[in-house]
Amino acid sequence: MAKNFAPATPSQINLIAAGTHVEGTLNAKDDTRVSGSLKGILRVEGKAIIAQEGSVEGEIHANDADVAGRLIGDIHVNGRLVLKETARIQGNIRTARLIVEEGAIIDGTCHMGQLDKSRADVLKNGMAGNGSVSADKATPKPSAFSLLSGE
Repeated sequence: MAKNFAPATPSQINLIAAGTHVEGTLNAKDDTRVSGSLKGILRVEGKAIIAQEGSVEGEIHANDADVAGRLIGDIHVNGRLVLKETARIQGNIRTARLIVEEGAIIDGTCHMGQLDKSRADVLKNGMAGNGSVSADKATPKPSAFSLLSGE
């Protein structure tokens, strides 16, 4: 007897096409590719993809991201952030893992790695000042650096 299997639901990719301009907040469950321009906030549960011709002015929050275009604003990535050689970032980066191709430009700060839970609580709740736990004695701060490379 043959078993009936439900077909797998293909992951969809949301698209802001070249020539399209969007303002506001975009919340997406699936991967989202920006080939046009977005002014506002992009929240993606999947991967945010900023194409070479794409631009974002605002914030990006995503599980993973590939950036080949321009970002003016901050980006927060839970997983891996890939900056392609044509990427131009003006803003702050927070990510667990970072891959930067030669030629990418970053003008801002970058915080990488995962915070230990107690350190995150200290920073979030500001407990360092009330004597509970010293921020210096929690765990080492994640690495941070500023990078500006010229063309």
